[in-house]
Amino acid sequence: MMIAVIAKLNVAEGKEAEFETAMLNLAAQVRANEPGNQLYTLCKDAGGNYLMLELYDTEEDVEAHGETEHLKASGASFRGLMAGAPDIQRLEVIG
Repeated sequence: MMIAVIAKLNVAEGKEAEFETAMLNLAAQVRANEPGNQLYTLCKDAGGNYLMLELYDTEEDVEAHGETEHLKASGASFRGLMAGAPDIQRLEVIG
C-alpha cells in the first residue's frame, strides 16, 4: 500500500532562502538514493507556508527514509532555519 506524507514546515522568518536551498539539496538526494520514494517535493502556499509532499511505495520505504544517512546528515543544514517542529501527517493512498 502506498503511503503519502505531508509535512508542514515552520521556517524561521528571514531564513526562507537558506531553508529552500537546504531542502532542495535534501530532495535531490532522496530522489537519487531512495527507489521506494516516488515524490519528494517542496511547495509553498500563497501565505508563505512550506509543505513537503512525499509519496512512498510502502510503509517500509517511509521507515527506511527516516534511517538514511542523507536525512540524518541534513539535520545540521536545518539548524537555525526552523521556527518549530514540523507537523507531519501520514496518509494511506486510496487511488
